[in-house]
Amino acid sequence: MQTIRENALQEINEATTLEQLQQVRNTYLSKKGLVSSLMKQMKDLSNEEKPLFGQKVNELKNELEEAYQIKQAHLQQEALNQRLEKERIDITLPATPLKVGQLHPLMMVWRALEDIFREMGYNIVEGNDVDTDFYNFERANIPQDHPARDMQDTFYIDMEHLLRTHTTAIQTRALEMYAPHLPIKVVCPGKVYRKDDDDATHSHQFMQMEGLVVGMNITLADLKGTLELLVRSMFGQERVIRFRPSYFQFTEPSVEVDVSCHVCDGKGCSVCKQTGWIEILGAGMVHPAVLEMAGYESQEGLSGFAFGVGIERVAMLKYGVSDIRQFYTNDQRFLEQFKRFE
Repeated sequence: MQTIRENALQEINEATTLEQLQQVRNTYLSKKGLVSSLMKQMKDLSNEEKPLFGQKVNELKNELEEAYQIKQAHLQQEALNQRLEKERIDITLPATPLKVGQLHPLMMVWRALEDIFREMGYNIVEGNDVDTDFYNFERANIPQDHPARDMQDTFYIDMEHLLRTHTTAIQTRALEMYAPHLPIKVVCPGKVYRKDDDDATHSHQFMQMEGLVVGMNITLADLKGTLELLVRSMFGQERVIRFRPSYFQFTEPSVEVDVSCHVCDGKGCSVCKQTGWIEILGAGMVHPAVLEMAGYESQEGLSGFAFGVGIERVAMLKYGVSDIRQFYTNDQRFLEQFKRFE
């Protein structure tokens, strides 16, 4: 028994791995181990000797089990330390940058415009890219023989259907949908198509957002206040706007809207061509014929205003982009510059 004790403790102390320690346990403390085999000698002892012998065997077993547990805990801690050291991560090193996508600059402007108008109580209304000649032209006060159609030559699907040339097609449908209820406050964003030659400032497809307000006693002053809030939200609180007389088929009177140059603050530079002003959008009071075609009866005080802004135009001015084609070439170097604006 003493020999077993000394050999077992020595082997436990000399074990350097958990596998070696387990082998020692199997040799001495398993059901068929040396300690358990001592109990087979009980049959050769007298009744007086058996209790004392059994007690000594149990004491040996407990002593070796305790030594085993202590050594096992020590080896487990060493194994853990070695693993931690092997898998150690230097948290002072810079993290591996993850490439993530971002919003396209045109979509950033689109959403910014929508947010501005939502805060003013406008509803967002969208429509189909393919619409009818009726809603795209005739309901916008542009009959079949009107010369303005030449300026908006477009892509026809068949004799009746075409790719819309302006988001006014959404407005005319919205007017009909709401008629005769008042007031109406909607903005209509979307992509439009024209058979234009692509260059630095023109594209055969581009994005517009048009606004429409119809109610009682709506005036040009309401239009100007709305557009001032728009340009100041997009280009800075110091910006001012001015109206210039113009002509659009679906508004009367019609105006071109300029914003004071945000580069030179209206003093004159190459961006504004030394004028101090940059053309930003077209607008005007809704033509009475457009209201009548939509189902509104002529009545005193009924009026409205409409405006249309090019999303690419706003993006070019806001971000200093000189060529509209850069928005569509999908050059990753160009697009990644806009991460800081998100």
